[in-house]
Amino acid sequence: MTLSEFQDLIDATYHAKDSARGADRTFLWFVEEVGELAEAIRHGTDAERKAEFADVLAWLTTLATLTGIRIEEAASKYAGGCPRCHRIPCACAEPPASR
Repeated sequence: MTLSEFQDLIDATYHAKDSARGADRTFLWFVEEVGELAEAIRHGTDAERKAEFADVLAWLTTLATLTGIRIEEAASKYAGGCPRCHRIPCACAEPPASR
């Protein structure tokens, strides 16, 4: 499944609920899921980590949809490698401040 197909699937499944909730409240759900992912990374099983990664991706995708962003287009920022040095692997002297 491509990122675009995933975004369309999540939108078809949850559009009414997500639209009613709005981007601000959806962002809070997303942050909660990121916290659950952090806990799963530290103490969870592979199955729990996989489930939390899926949840974070779904909520991130929902936020993109609610703000008019196509997630696959956003991800293309990395299509040419590191956005800063344009190399694969990254050859930057220090990690970029923000990705």
